[in-house]
Amino acid sequence: MLVLRTISKWVNKYRQMAKGSELDNCSPDDLRQIASDLGVPISDLQMLVSTSSRSGEYLRQMLAALHIDPSALADARPSTMRDLQRVCSTCSNTDKCQHELAEGTAAGHFHEFCPNAYTLDAVCNQTKPASRH
Repeated sequence: MLVLRTISKWVNKYRQMAKGSELDNCSPDDLRQIASDLGVPISDLQMLVSTSSRSGEYLRQMLAALHIDPSALADARPSTMRDLQRVCSTCSNTDKCQHELAEGTAAGHFHEFCPNAYTLDAVCNQTKPASRH
């Protein structure tokens, strides 16, 4: 969860900067360093800065609905977590996601609307305990 919070703080900080056009005033080297610190390409940094801050919360809730510990995932597979965050931050189905999460039905219906469904399935399959014979 620490990694998720840290990335969220960085994104929120730079989202605020972008509102004041401060991110536009960063040098190319500064942008590369910020993107490097977050582990994302510069184009993704600019997209992350401009998107809704609720996407991180929706992802956390979706992971919880699927019985995936966000902290454990971020620690074990940080690149997967960053990919999930990036895709979630560009999602156009946030109203449906929010509704399904609020109703407690997201785990059963996320394949219908979530652009992260394939990755979430892969993570779920990797976190299931091996069956005993």
